[in-house]
Amino acid sequence: MCRSIKTLRPPVLPEEATEDDIRAAALQYVRKVSGFREPAAHNREVFAQAVDEIAEATARLLQGIEVRGGAKRAATGAAVDAVKESDESKESVDA
Repeated sequence: MCRSIKTLRPPVLPEEATEDDIRAAALQYVRKVSGFREPAAHNREVFAQAVDEIAEATARLLQGIEVRGGAKRAATGAAVDAVKESDESKESVDA
């Protein structure tokens, strides 16, 4: 496991995972899997797309996780929305 990726669920993370936390974990994952810290110019688009998709999936995962003895993390819905809004604003800029 990549040591730079931290656990984002409670009780390991005492506070709500932020959009920045989620995107940082997604970026570390893509870097690890691709073997590139920074992609070459011809790979930037697919690299960024992978980070966006993994950030969205991570936010959905965190939203749905139930910790024993606790309820679903409803507040993580805000992080899911923030990640989606960020991706949508990138798409409108690229278009």
